[in-house]
Amino acid sequence: MTLIVEAKQRLGGFSLDAGFTSDGGVTALFGRSGSGKTSLVRVIAGLSRPDHGRLMVDGDVLLDTENRIFAPKHRRRFGYVFQEGRLFPHLSVRQNLAYGRWFAPGAAPAENFDRIVDLLGIGALLDRRPGKLSGGEKQRVAIGRALLSAPRLLLMDEPLAALDDERKAEILPYLERLRDETSTPIVYVSHSVAEVARLADKVVMMKDGRVEATGTPSEILSGSAFLSSDRRDAGAVLAGTVEAVDIAHRLATIRLSAMRIVVPNAHVEAGRTVRVHIPERDVMVATIRPECLSALNLLEGHVAAIEPDGEGMMRIRIRCGGDMVLARITALSVERLDLKLGKPVFAVIKTVALER
Repeated sequence: MTLIVEAKQRLGGFSLDAGFTSDGGVTALFGRSGSGKTSLVRVIAGLSRPDHGRLMVDGDVLLDTENRIFAPKHRRRFGYVFQEGRLFPHLSVRQNLAYGRWFAPGAAPAENFDRIVDLLGIGALLDRRPGKLSGGEKQRVAIGRALLSAPRLLLMDEPLAALDDERKAEILPYLERLRDETSTPIVYVSHSVAEVARLADKVVMMKDGRVEATGTPSEILSGSAFLSSDRRDAGAVLAGTVEAVDIAHRLATIRLSAMRIVVPNAHVEAGRTVRVHIPERDVMVATIRPECLSALNLLEGHVAAIEPDGEGMMRIRIRCGGDMVLARITALSVERLDLKLGKPVFAVIKTVALER
């Protein structure tokens, strides 16, 4: 599937001027609240008509303001999952799911119902009503209802934003299965680094109604555009494979491009492809190999870049084999360690988050 989106729209004091292309998989619209993500996805859905815009899916023109083309939302065949499940409270889960099937084209296979119920793990919920479901269960049912309409594109607008951490952890594996086991392309709106790092194939980073950068999760979440806009979650996102699992200590060894890293609290199986997020604030820099540390990961590398980061801080890029780790330390520390390009160093990593 090829998706082409262009939209310009004035919304009060806010101006949207953004566009992107997607070739399928999970495309994440990523950025802080108010960056224009939802405004753009509403244009895609047909819930909002832009002042100027174009929308094409596999050559099918659904929006072209110059030629006065605006396909209504019910003809676009897009599924939409909102922040809240928006289930019909007077209907059972089975009946809510059946409602989605009313919008499926006649050629949609009947066995999709059982397959989607199994995919989302909602078989035991079919006879319940929404009032008896947890937040995560409601969202899984809402996703199932959207999928049963046999959409050619699934739009997910901050689907986990209203959930607590426990419910998010419950539903994320199902979103991974959805990505891996269906061919439905997804546009996923989120401001969460963890969700984007774990789910996205492509990231479109937005700020103030514009697209700041586009690329893979590793490129965007470790790139200069992200680092300059949001320091809270800044760091490196690296892809690897689970090499071994220590069940007794709840540790997983991840093989990256040229090194291994140990991740705590990991519930994964060997051979699984994963991403790891290493926050720059949790990386220390040493010029000699330190000993007797509680940190599980000590990576050998060399200084690849030294970048001023304001407020007396410096960002150090450390090349460790084929991977790049980031550290944010004081300018005084850079002077005391006499850090220069190419200098051998050790990255002491205090925290690694596994984004499966």
